[in-house]
Amino acid sequence: MCQLLGMNSHLPASLTLSFTGFSQRGGCTDHHADGWGIAFFESDGNDPGRGVRYFVDKEGAATSPIAQMLRSYPIKSHNVVAHVRKATIGAVTLENCHPFVRELWGRYWVFAHNGDLANYAPALHGNFRPVGSTDSELAFCWLLQELAKSHAGVPSTSELHLTLAELVPQIARHGTFNFLLSNGQALWAHASTRLHYVLRQHPFSQVHLKDDDVSVDLSELNGPQDRLAIVVTEPLTTNEDWVAMAPGELRMFAGGSVCEPHTAGANSAALLAA
Repeated sequence: MCQLLGMNSHLPASLTLSFTGFSQRGGCTDHHADGWGIAFFESDGNDPGRGVRYFVDKEGAATSPIAQMLRSYPIKSHNVVAHVRKATIGAVTLENCHPFVRELWGRYWVFAHNGDLANYAPALHGNFRPVGSTDSELAFCWLLQELAKSHAGVPSTSELHLTLAELVPQIARHGTFNFLLSNGQALWAHASTRLHYVLRQHPFSQVHLKDDDVSVDLSELNGPQDRLAIVVTEPLTTNEDWVAMAPGELRMFAGGSVCEPHTAGANSAALLAA
């Protein structure tokens, strides 16, 4: 199956180190060579992420020239969603590469999925339609359709989390539904089978990549105010305390921290004011 990588950060941060290891799984250290993609939410003034810088390629990430460029070109962001694909449903084409991007409530939303959804054919009757032929994009379109139906106005991230907690099980009952979702204000992660996260903050330590012979002292790259969460299918480093998410668990990350639903709105407001 595919693999996922996400980042949520208090201050704009680069994902170069994590992407360096993760991209090797796209045909070098693993067999996920049927396309890849990554989306960076970029800050504009007081908003942590309305603009999206978005790259997809149907070539494997380990050998893609675009991926090579991103391994050496740091793009700073509050929220990042990345994916390497092992095709199961849908041909190896550009339109089937994750993550997928749509607009809702005047914001971009980005989604990537790992897993298969059997006999999944939801009714789509709104503005969200799949371009490709994956079950993943179909699930994303249905999620956004139902989110739009559930709220008369623009909801807070806390309200969004509660609505997602009601909607996600309706898709997950069809199979494996590991996913990452972001609107630039927060990052949501849902585990059906395998998903891990780690929180990095001061004092930072040295880390060693699992998929590449690279060690980096994070204290040389980060300051006392930096704080970020990395979410990935399989741990990227060999010497950090990765937390395995439980099957059926839905987590929201904002400001580089794990958020509980009742604190999500406050954390997002603080992030917007930062």
